[in-house]
Amino acid sequence: MGSLVAATVSAAADLELAACFDPRGLGTAGGRAVTADPADLSGADVVVEFTTPDVVMQNLAVWREMNLNAVVGTSGFDEARLAALTIQWGSGPPNCLVVPNFSIGAVLMMRFAEMAAPHFAASEVIELHHDRKADAPSGTALATAAAMRAAGGRQERAVESAELVEGARGADAGGVRVHAVRLPGLLAHQEVLLGSEGEVLTIRHDTTDRAAFMPGVLLGIRAVAGLTRPVTVGIQGLLGL
Repeated sequence: MGSLVAATVSAAADLELAACFDPRGLGTAGGRAVTADPADLSGADVVVEFTTPDVVMQNLAVWREMNLNAVVGTSGFDEARLAALTIQWGSGPPNCLVVPNFSIGAVLMMRFAEMAAPHFAASEVIELHHDRKADAPSGTALATAAAMRAAGGRQERAVESAELVEGARGADAGGVRVHAVRLPGLLAHQEVLLGSEGEVLTIRHDTTDRAAFMPGVLLGIRAVAGLTRPVTVGIQGLLGL
């Protein structure tokens, strides 16, 4: 993702790729050598963070100290981590935009699920990703579950099944059951099932190429400095949703 973002930024007429950072300082991205020194990013306006959950908070502390706006595509931002980030980031500017999913279709899928949640008795989320994904469940699944819950989604069902194998019914994400599938051949997919007596609504989105994320990344880069809050989650507002 980092290499694809670098190439996409380089190709955008209104943007300039200032530097590419990796603590190992190996290789190139977007036609530029990768640096291991965060100071080389000091001339940038926005840093795009695609790393791993175990280092993202430390990196964001550095970008905040350097007064850089941040667009974050790293997974692992549950409600607790978002609360910690809000405290860590403090007041802006600069601003920080945390995006569970940059795909326009995925954002619409999440919005549709949020709209539908209050009208059904119960719901579950199934997310499917490639086997190299760093975390489970995905940030998209957690964000979907949180939005459905906040919209008034209910979990009214008479489940009598006992789990013969622990975890068979998925993880409990604030009352919404979330199932994470990891298989080679997959990229990024999510299905939301909503049920009431006599009917089931299925909302599904499939990403088949990482190029689908790039319009959302560019949208975030162009908009982050003008956001009205120091920490914002998702590009829904940027799309008018």
